[in-house]
Amino acid sequence: MPIAHPPELLRLRQTLDRIDNHLLDLIGERQQTIAAIGEIKRGMGKPLRDFAREKEVLALASAHADARGLDRSLAHELMKLLIQHSLTTQEHEQIRAEALGDGRRALVVGGGGQMGRWFARFLDSQGYTVELCDPALETGAAGVAEFAQRRRLDDGALDQDLILIAAGIEASVGVMHALATRQPAGVVIDVASIKAPLATGYQALQQAGVAVASLHPMFGPGAVLLADRHVVVIDLGSARATALAHSLFAATTATVVAMNLPDHDRLMAEVLGLSHAVNIVFAAALASGGADERRLDGISSATFNAQTKVTRAVVNENPKLYFEIQSLNPNSAEVLARLGQALDELRAALATGDLARFAALMQAGKQQLG
Repeated sequence: MPIAHPPELLRLRQTLDRIDNHLLDLIGERQQTIAAIGEIKRGMGKPLRDFAREKEVLALASAHADARGLDRSLAHELMKLLIQHSLTTQEHEQIRAEALGDGRRALVVGGGGQMGRWFARFLDSQGYTVELCDPALETGAAGVAEFAQRRRLDDGALDQDLILIAAGIEASVGVMHALATRQPAGVVIDVASIKAPLATGYQALQQAGVAVASLHPMFGPGAVLLADRHVVVIDLGSARATALAHSLFAATTATVVAMNLPDHDRLMAEVLGLSHAVNIVFAAALASGGADERRLDGISSATFNAQTKVTRAVVNENPKLYFEIQSLNPNSAEVLARLGQALDELRAALATGDLARFAALMQAGKQQLG
C-alpha cells in the first residue's frame, strides 16, 4: 500500500523539481554562451583553453559560495565539472571548424580495435576521409559502419595522405615491413605504447624512403575531452611526418610532448609498467584473500575506494595489450625489481618492528611525489 505523504512534503518536492529544471535551463544558457565565446576566440586565433580565466572562474565561485553560506568545495567541484563540459563542447567545435584534414585521406590500420576506432572518429571529425584496415572487421560493424573498410593492406591502394597504425605492438612491426615494400607516398604514424619492438619497422620504412613519425596518446579509447591529457610525439627523422603528427592535436586541449625514441620506453616503464603492475598485484592479492567484495565496500576507506577505482579500470583493460606493455619493454625487469625490493623493505621493516625504516619508505615517496 503506497505511503501517504504530507501535503507540505509534496509541495516542497514540486518546488525542488522547479529549481532543478531552472538549474538545467541555466546550464543550457551557459553552454550557448560558451559556444559564442569559443567562436570569438577562434576568430581571434586565441588558444582554446585559458588557464588564467579558469582560475578566475573557480575563485569567483568560491567567493560567491562564501557570501551565500554555501560549501566552497561544492561550488568548486560544480564549476570544475561545468568547465570540463564547456571545454568538451569548444574542443569538438574547434576541431570541426579548423578542418585540418579537409580534403585529405587517412587509412587506419587496426581500425577494428578500440583505439583504432577512436582515431577513425577523431580523424573524421577533422575532415579526413577515413578508411579502416583490419582483418577482424565485419561489414557494418557497430561504430565503424560509416567508414570504408578493407581486411588487408593489399586489398586497395596505399595512396592516402596519412596511414595511421593502431594495431597491437607486435602486429605493428609486420604492418611496417609490409608498408616498406609498398613505399607509400603519404606519412606513416604508429601509436604503439612501447617503441623498442618497432625498431626494425622504423628502420625498414626509413630505408624505403617513407616519411614516418611516432605518436603515443597517453589515454585510452574512452577519452572524450583531451584537456589534461598528454600526447607524446617522437621525431624519427622526417620533418614532414613529425609536423603532421603535431598537427593532429593542434586544435585540441591536449598537451603535446616531444620526446626522443631512447627516452620513451624508459619513461613508459615507470608511467605505465610500474603503475599497471602495482594495480594488477593489488587486485590479485585482494582476490586471493577471498574477502566478500560487498563487505569490503561496506566498510571501505577513502584510500581503498580511490585505489580500487583505479585498479578496477586497469583489470578491465585488454590483457594482451597490458602483457605487451610489460613484456616487450626492455626496461620492465629493472622497474619490477625495484617494486619487489620496495615490498621486501616494507616486509622487513614490519617484521623487525623498525618504525624508522618504515617511515623512510614513506618519506622517500613523499620526496618523489610531493
